Amino acid sequence: MQALRDHLDVVEVSYPATSRLRTLAADVLWYPRLRADADMLHCPTFRGPFRARQPLVVTVHDLAVLRHPEWFNRWTSTYSRIAVPRVVAAATRVIAVSEFTKRELISLLGVPAERIHVIPNGVEDVFTPDGPRAEGDYVLAVGTLEPRKNLARIAQAVDGELRVVGVRGWGGVDPPPNVTWLGDVSDDELAALYRGARCLVYASLYEGFGIPVAEALACGCPIVTSRGSAMEEIVGEEAAYVDPMSVESIREGIAQAKPPTPRRVATWPEVAARTRAVYEELA
Repeated sequence: MQALRDHLDVVEVSYPATSRLRTLAADVLWYPRLRADADMLHCPTFRGPFRARQPLVVTVHDLAVLRHPEWFNRWTSTYSRIAVPRVVAAATRVIAVSEFTKRELISLLGVPAERIHVIPNGVEDVFTPDGPRAEGDYVLAVGTLEPRKNLARIAQAVDGELRVVGVRGWGGVDPPPNVTWLGDVSDDELAALYRGARCLVYASLYEGFGIPVAEALACGCPIVTSRGSAMEEIVGEEAAYVDPMSVESIREGIAQAKPPTPRRVATWPEVAARTRAVYEELA
């Protein structure tokens, strides 16, 4: 957001969902009728107006809630089935964070390809190969504790210590008893964990992008991730690819993981510049 503020007059519009009742009110009453005193409205998720009153840009990170509604709570899956197609249809332009998500938008929602701009996510400047390294001999997993992160299989595949970074999410996913759960950590701590890890295991069942993979790549951390996923766009040939449904495949990937060739990863100011170009197209 700050990278956009440096170049544009940005007014942030929000409805603080501080309780379940306010979340319900936001979803049912506020978002569908959202208005903004602005020349253009950008919704960074697919919660937004059902009818656009000005040029509307919507960023779609993934369509997991439509592909696998069983991974989400009842309200999220039910509301999204109604809201997501309407918000995306109302958008003048759609930003997809990967070619994978673009294909999902075309396949699931019939969005014309010419309305979609692919702008991958970036990483913060702290994620570099140089800097402090966390001590110990461990494998790292990063992500909210939710069903698609596949944490139970990852934990079974790791011989030795598995450190898990991520806040508690939904779906009844708890940290397995044999892991070191660190919860939420600062970017500085996370960068040190990437640098010191034997590898990052990001064997997710579905992702629209995979920011931890980009962060690990920027830090020079060996990467184990899901074959045939959006993460292939980020890492290319620099990862050990596995079948996320197979514990043995994940275990073999950990054994084969090697440090990636140093590579620069896009930063958020670069993402902001490409996003501004979408605005200018509509101005």
